[in-house]
Amino acid sequence: MFASLISVRTLLVAIFVIMAGSGFLSTLISVRLEAEGTNAFVIGLVAAAYFAGLTIGSVRVPQLIARVGHIRSFAAFVSLYSASSLAYSITMSAPIWGVLRLIDGFMMAGVFVCLESWLNRLASAKTRSSILAAYMIALYGGQALGQFLLNLGAQRPSLPFVIAAILLSLSVVPVVLTRIDQPQLEHVAPFSLRRLYAASPLGVIGVLTTGAILGAFYALGAVFIQRLGMGLSEVAFFTSCVIGGGVVLQWPLGLLSDRFDRRTVIIGCMAIVLAVSILLALFAEPDTRLFALGALFGGFAFALYPLCVAHSNDHLTEEQRVGASSGLVLTYSAGAVAGPMIGSAGMQMLGASGLFATISVFALIGTIFGLWRAIVGKPVNAEDQGAFQSLPRTTPMVAVLEAEEK
Repeated sequence: MFASLISVRTLLVAIFVIMAGSGFLSTLISVRLEAEGTNAFVIGLVAAAYFAGLTIGSVRVPQLIARVGHIRSFAAFVSLYSASSLAYSITMSAPIWGVLRLIDGFMMAGVFVCLESWLNRLASAKTRSSILAAYMIALYGGQALGQFLLNLGAQRPSLPFVIAAILLSLSVVPVVLTRIDQPQLEHVAPFSLRRLYAASPLGVIGVLTTGAILGAFYALGAVFIQRLGMGLSEVAFFTSCVIGGGVVLQWPLGLLSDRFDRRTVIIGCMAIVLAVSILLALFAEPDTRLFALGALFGGFAFALYPLCVAHSNDHLTEEQRVGASSGLVLTYSAGAVAGPMIGSAGMQMLGASGLFATISVFALIGTIFGLWRAIVGKPVNAEDQGAFQSLPRTTPMVAVLEAEEK
């Protein structure tokens, strides 16, 4: 296991540094726009632009990488992302920041496709799970730790953007100096949404609502904390609690879903997200219980995506799973684009509590739909149910990394 991780250490270091440098930008941008008195709906639109860029990039960047290679593409994506990070310190214009977030999302898609296809080439049937687990730890660990860079902007507002640009630039070094051979980019066969829904309605709707839930949180969670009267350090800690909870509970919930009807676990997670979101929506002032509830929210919300992918895979053949998983990533992205816009509209109407009130509506839709599918659909036989695999919500290329080598 450790030998397999040593072979990909440069790629893991790169994603950790990238996420440490960029993972807090969505929080920081929302915080800054809120401090400027920007309309909540505008904040939601700026945040949604990132997920739109990520979705477009997921579809378009493979052609570029195939033409010029992984190392050159990776260096270009990260360089442009670094330049974009510095550009935020030049102006406070929300429309310009929206364009920059669109660029950020596109560049981040390029980074994910490069690294995930590279990791896939180096993974074997025996090492695939450990490499994917290490990749997720590096990704979410960097994102969680990066939140604390928010505190650097208290005295010098431009400093967090400068630090982000520095970290992004440094992430190029281990990749361009690597001796790992560049892979051939895997082609992900398309799988239509209609066929995907016919095979697994709960998988599609579950992923869509999960995208809306987490897209709204990433876009507006910082605004929610600030409007309760908390400062930057509390914003950073709350966001880290949510991400940390998501990392900790994915495997236990996944193992539980391997033992029981996976639909029941998905419905249970949706119901708990619903209950926790209602509790969070009831807070009108600072309270330390918010952090515990945030960790609980993240624990069950983050688990929903891999659970829904696993449930979909239970209804598909081996040959269909890679294309279907890539379709689910794009479905998640569509939800993540809509979530911030709907969540911001909720905050416009209800104030700070409107964010989690909106998220609770998303979770309620997912819960009701799951219950309906449990009533009208047949459960998968225990012997036909595949093993749960924890995985990130990045680009369709992760579907190739996730797939077992035949």
